[in-house]
Amino acid sequence: AVQLVESGGGSVQAGGNLTLSCTFSGLSEYEFGTNSMAWFRQVPGKEREGVAVLWTGDITTYYLDSVKGRFTIAEDSAKKTLYLQMNSLKPADTASYYCAAQLNDMNRRGLVPREDDFRFWGQGTQVTVSS
Repeated sequence: AVQLVESGGGSVQAGGNLTLSCTFSGLSEYEFGTNSMAWFRQVPGKEREGVAVLWTGDITTYYLDSVKGRFTIAEDSAKKTLYLQMNSLKPADTASYYCAAQLNDMNRRGLVPREDDFRFWGQGTQVTVSS
């Protein structure tokens, strides 16, 4: 079975940095490298929103407008790990962060990501940014 496990969350002050990791199991290195992968976040009472997506194939990325220039999504196929480097964190970035993988519909590639676009999900890791 495919499993995604996030780590790296925590509490930081505004302006600080964190790196989230998402380790995959149940996929070969090839399968990992050919999957679209994403980070979403969610706060209580709101829908889960796509923060960053690494689209397979043409290796383009998507970033939520509010994180552009501060967050970077990257992957290491050899380690089967997805990363989210978060710099200059703001209190508005406080949320539970989830990694996701494998598009349900390849026609959705390149579009603004939705929660129902992805098949596999991690359990989430909490990020809290204080002012």
